[in-house]
Amino acid sequence: MGKTYEGGAPLTEVVRSGFVEGAHRGSVVVLDGSGAPLAAAGDVTSPVFPRSSNKPMQAVAMLRAGLPLTDPADVALVSASHAGEEFHLARVGALLARAGLDSSALHCPPDLPVGEEAREAVLRAGGGPTRTQMNCSGKHSGMLLTCLTAGWPLDGYWRPEHPLQQCLREAVEEFTGERVAATGVDGCGAPVYAVSLTGLAGAYLRLVDAEPGAVPRTVADAMRAHPEIVGGTRADDTRLMRGVPGLLAKVGAEGVIAAAVPGVGAVALKIDDGASRARMPVLVSALRRLGVTAPVLEEYAEVPVFGGGLPVGAVRPLW
Repeated sequence: MGKTYEGGAPLTEVVRSGFVEGAHRGSVVVLDGSGAPLAAAGDVTSPVFPRSSNKPMQAVAMLRAGLPLTDPADVALVSASHAGEEFHLARVGALLARAGLDSSALHCPPDLPVGEEAREAVLRAGGGPTRTQMNCSGKHSGMLLTCLTAGWPLDGYWRPEHPLQQCLREAVEEFTGERVAATGVDGCGAPVYAVSLTGLAGAYLRLVDAEPGAVPRTVADAMRAHPEIVGGTRADDTRLMRGVPGLLAKVGAEGVIAAAVPGVGAVALKIDDGASRARMPVLVSALRRLGVTAPVLEEYAEVPVFGGGLPVGAVRPLW
């Protein structure tokens, strides 16, 4: 059995009313514009599951295999973990209809939209979980269209041995420069491939530094041009891409995020306990090491801790 993730270092502390009541551990790597390591904490060389942070690489593989998308907004959707807002659902439905399919063709499980308000709105209207609302439905729609174009069977398109998934695995290995260390089942039912945080950061740098017009650059440009489709109106990666010129960013479950700025560098990190509240303060600290500044980063430098409905402390970086 190969090397396993050894766990991270203390990256944030949780302060309530001036008292440190906890901490979050994790691992983070910062690469400079040439791809050389600039800073790191924790274990950045052992494999982890990047979860949805793998999606841009998977989108590249689908386009190379013939996915017939010309609208950059659709390319962004295939790379997305969308919030299930109306504009997301309409675009997923249009992609499926173009192929003569409906949501029953999707293997991703039924779900409600991301965000408490959106979920409550669906339930108040008498609705419930649907496959289209699941945050990976854009990726799955892209997978189905790719199979149709490439002549691959739709049946079992989510299985690791399917030619589509083999193609996606090869792209992850190409961009990370690593062999996939393990294959798991992601939350959407499709395979997720384990690579190191260093490999993940390098992959994002290769995406943003690709030649204009090349497929990797097409994916990076589409995501940056349509950040609201990649996440949602309030999503962290959406707000980052809106607020930092040139930044490509994509969150993943279990406290993962990867980001890169062309000619500047890249960051990849994982919070060991999966806490999303610790992810952004660490990312801001890492981007600052690359000299990246923007007002939106100041908003994420610390995450408020509440008591009685009022802010009484913060999750703040230790690294």
